[in-house]
Amino acid sequence: MKLPCLALLALVLTAGPAALIAADATAPAKIASSGGVSPHETISVHIGGRSGPLVTITYGRPFSKDPKSSAIRKVWGTLVPWDKAWRLGSDEATLLLTQQSMVIGTTTLPAGAYTLYLVPSENGVSKLAFSSNLGKWGIPVDEAHDVARVEISKGTVERPVDELTLTLAADPPPATTGVLKITWETTQFSLPFALKK
Repeated sequence: MKLPCLALLALVLTAGPAALIAADATAPAKIASSGGVSPHETISVHIGGRSGPLVTITYGRPFSKDPKSSAIRKVWGTLVPWDKAWRLGSDEATLLLTQQSMVIGTTTLPAGAYTLYLVPSENGVSKLAFSSNLGKWGIPVDEAHDVARVEISKGTVERPVDELTLTLAADPPPATTGVLKITWETTQFSLPFALKK
């Protein structure tokens, strides 16, 4: 069953994160946008093996090509300003669901639902923020309800990526670790994480 972002959020808020297993959110699924011009996608991964807990993200995927003029936009530093909170997607705020507490460095996030946004920096420290303000439009970014902000590594990829792409990957079992990658143009951000046993 493929679920739109708000339906996925409603499922988690009413039935809890465990309801995602019943919703079969085990494979990336393209889902319809709610009025925007960018496609939406839900990605998920089991951590620690096929029966392990799920980490799931639902987000809008803007293109570097302007949807109105078809002109190629410069993403980083222009469309997405440096050192300012950015919605990490398009349309509704990006939603992360984790069925077990997530550990990032020395920060532990309880199991549940979070809005994600990015604070990219060209030369300084880039950060990924986890907010408790759920079910909102992606802008303006609400920085008042941050649960945590963590450092995220910034690097490059050789081939430009035209559409914002988030990926989740699990390390081989029995490890309970994984990585989130955010790629657009030739910039890639990476965030290793672990789930508490």
